[in-house]
Amino acid sequence: MRKILFLALSAFLFGTVVYAAEMQNNDMANFIPEAQIVSVINQLKESNQPLCETLTLRIERGVRQVADLWRESDGSPEEFANFCKTSFIADPAQLSMLFDTLERNFEILTGYLHRINVLLMRPLHLEGPPITPVDMMFGAYNVSAHQNADMFATKIAFLTALNFPFYSLEEKTRLGETWTRKEWAYARMGDRFTTRIPAALQQESSRAFTASEAYISNYNIYMGRLRNANGEQLFPDGMRLITHWGLRDELRSQYADTEKGLERQRMIYQIMERIIDKSIPQEVINSDKYTWNPISNTVFDEGREIRFSQEPDTRYEMFLGNIRAMMNFDAYSPRYPTQMQRAFSGGMEIPQEDIESLFRNILSSPLTKEVATFISQRLGRPLEPHDIWYTGFRSSGGIPEDDLTAITQRKFPNAQALEDSIPNMLIQLGWEPERARRIASLIVVEGSRGAGHAWGAAMRDEPARLRTRIGADGMDYKGFNIGIHELGHNVEQTITMNDIDFYSLTRVPNTAFTEAIAFLFQRKDLELIGLENINPEEEHYLALSKFWSCFEIMGVSLVDIQVWEWIYENPNATAAQLRDAVMRISKEVWNTYYADIFGVRDQTILSIYSHMIRRPLYLSNYPIGHVIDFQIGQYVEGKNMADEIDRMLKQGSIVPQIWMQGAVGSRISEQPLLEAVEKALRVLR
Repeated sequence: MRKILFLALSAFLFGTVVYAAEMQNNDMANFIPEAQIVSVINQLKESNQPLCETLTLRIERGVRQVADLWRESDGSPEEFANFCKTSFIADPAQLSMLFDTLERNFEILTGYLHRINVLLMRPLHLEGPPITPVDMMFGAYNVSAHQNADMFATKIAFLTALNFPFYSLEEKTRLGETWTRKEWAYARMGDRFTTRIPAALQQESSRAFTASEAYISNYNIYMGRLRNANGEQLFPDGMRLITHWGLRDELRSQYADTEKGLERQRMIYQIMERIIDKSIPQEVINSDKYTWNPISNTVFDEGREIRFSQEPDTRYEMFLGNIRAMMNFDAYSPRYPTQMQRAFSGGMEIPQEDIESLFRNILSSPLTKEVATFISQRLGRPLEPHDIWYTGFRSSGGIPEDDLTAITQRKFPNAQALEDSIPNMLIQLGWEPERARRIASLIVVEGSRGAGHAWGAAMRDEPARLRTRIGADGMDYKGFNIGIHELGHNVEQTITMNDIDFYSLTRVPNTAFTEAIAFLFQRKDLELIGLENINPEEEHYLALSKFWSCFEIMGVSLVDIQVWEWIYENPNATAAQLRDAVMRISKEVWNTYYADIFGVRDQTILSIYSHMIRRPLYLSNYPIGHVIDFQIGQYVEGKNMADEIDRMLKQGSIVPQIWMQGAVGSRISEQPLLEAVEKALRVLR
């Protein structure tokens, strides 16, 4: 056993990786004959008597996993047979030793490669000088692109796949309830090498992702340069909003303004529509040189109307670039041969059909019309399409957003001030002081060039990074609200990296769970600046707020899913054809679930989300996160939130349904939310 490890690790450190050979032999057709596979399985069974069910499964599945991944460049069929017979480990103690060694070394490799990527991406992610072409080149460089190829060239991947079998999602869900923590860790080790994607394709994916991320991060509208039909300026000088997050959040904030709020909302909505259909003038994107009337779509230079150029199909070219990069992985993913399967059954570990069923159950619920009527009564007018972002359920203690911004700018003039406040925030949320300081010591706050994000570490004792926009006058309320959301991510990332018993089980089951924790934190933002609002009806308004958020984002997610289904049916589509398909699908989903609610058809607004462009098939994590968040929120009510979060997160990355069972005593379901909404409507009426 020691000899195997020494040879494998030495080859990794000192061997020559034959990338050209890999690229020449990268098709998924099995190189190893079936007769050879059966022969090796039988020989291993014979030499490892007495057999048990677990050992039989490991032999049969391990040999076939290696055969599926073996290429001619890796050696002859005879060399394959010899590798399997000399590298298979039957003894439990030696298998445990191998597992410990792999865990240690994978953490080192993954952790330090991640750290390099963080540093290379700093000019693209953080506020600073303008991005240069060289910054883009280094940002697009994926330092870990060759890692998978290296693992196969050195046989480390084969050693892992041979000894730690892959279990399907169905098997994990069915068997996992009785597994020990070590068995779960072994199963996750078996997930590590299920594909063999060439480094060149991974590098191309990194380039596409970086280009789309830079495009979105620098897509800003200077709101002080907007004018209405009377030539009036509706937004303050210096307000620069990113699509879609900044525009959406500003639209939400305008519900507090009964004088000009509705006009501003309609203007923002028109901007969003022009971004989607590409009628937006190129001259007003990320520029404050001209004034612009988004309603009439006229551009002025010092009061004189000028001709402009519409933005080309850049948005859809970026989208298509990411789609193509992901589809290039299909041929190398035998267990999940489409990006949709990889995203749902492989990544989220919730089948696509289950997700869509949950979404449609809420979107089609009779409660949608009842909640819409409730909102209309509160607004004193019929609903308009932009009211999918209605936020009036949430209490701000009657404080206008400008006043909230004054508070947050005073408290958080820069990133360091927010970072310094994190220990006390965690104490407010229920963590013991020493525990709060330990978690906070592993969170770094940085001013974001984009809307903001949380970026967790990939090894223990490395910091997670909280990125949010911080203006020259300090952090406004929108930035703070986003920052607290990201803090929730960071706390999850820190706990699940540093407090989990096995590195293979670090993190949560999928990103919907980290979104759920982030939403839980985000709801506490006012409390964290000393503005706790005691309202006996708060739980009912929370249920309505969560339901309406699901109603909005589930439609967005269905558009995302259906666009991917369309592209698989039309793999040679152009950016212009993709644009038309996105708009058509957006209208279809709108007409199915929203038109009767809002009294208008053929709206495209469900495709405004920037995630569609820069984060393939991510959007479904948000509504699932809302559902999970509501279940967790109900469970922790009246308990110490910090203790419960610690307990739940220490389960690590077991499959979602078993995680939820352990966390709150039931599996993921929309039913608790629907029941709470029904009760809320009865009480509040």
